[in-house]
Amino acid sequence: MTFDPLLVAAGLCAASALLCAVAAFAVLRRRPLGVGRLGAGSLVALIALVLLAGGALCAVLAAGLSGYRSLTREELAVTVHTLPTGPQSFEARFVFPDGSEADYALAGDQFTVEARILKWHPWANLLGLHTAYELDRVTGRYARLADEQQRPRTVFALGAEHPVDLFAWRQRLPWLAPLVDAEYGSGTFTDAHRIASYEVRVSTSGLLVRELP
Repeated sequence: MTFDPLLVAAGLCAASALLCAVAAFAVLRRRPLGVGRLGAGSLVALIALVLLAGGALCAVLAAGLSGYRSLTREELAVTVHTLPTGPQSFEARFVFPDGSEADYALAGDQFTVEARILKWHPWANLLGLHTAYELDRVTGRYARLADEQQRPRTVFALGAEHPVDLFAWRQRLPWLAPLVDAEYGSGTFTDAHRIASYEVRVSTSGLLVRELP
C-alpha cells in the first residue's frame, strides 16, 4: 500500500478528536459541575471538533487526489502508437507507465491528449502535496477547420471517476484558494497520418510530445 501523508494526518486527527471527546465527556459528567469544569470541558470538546474537521478535510483531499500522480519533475505520462486505418481515421494505442494499455479508434488527422493539473502553494508541499496531474481525455482532431466543424468527432475519457472531484471543487469553492495555487488544463496535439510512436510527457508547465525513433 502506498504511503499517503494525508490519510495518516486524517487518522491522527480522528484519533486525537476521539481522545479529546472522551476527556470532555469525563470532565462534564463529574458532579458538581462548576463554571471552571464546564469551561474546561467545553474547550476540550471544541478542540475535538476542530481536530475532527481537520481530519475530514485531509480525508477529502486524499479522496480528491486519488487517480492523480504527484509531479516533481518532467515524467512520462503515456506512450502513444498510431496506426492509420483509412482516410482521416486511425487507431491510437496508449501504453501507460504501469504497463496497462488501451486502444482508441479516432477520426481526424491528429490526436489530442489533455490533462488536468493541480498546483499547490509552497507551504502545502510540507504536507506532501506536490503538483499533481491526471490525463483527462484523448480526441481526434482535424487539420482543416472546415473538417473540424463538419466531420464526425471522437472523444474518449482517460481519467477515472472520482468520489470527490477536487479539480471541480477548486473552481467552485473559493475557500480552497489558500491550498491550491492554480488549477488548469493542458493539451497537446500531434499528427497521426503514419505509423509512429510518441512519448507524451508532463511537467509542471504542462504536456509535451516527443516522437520516438
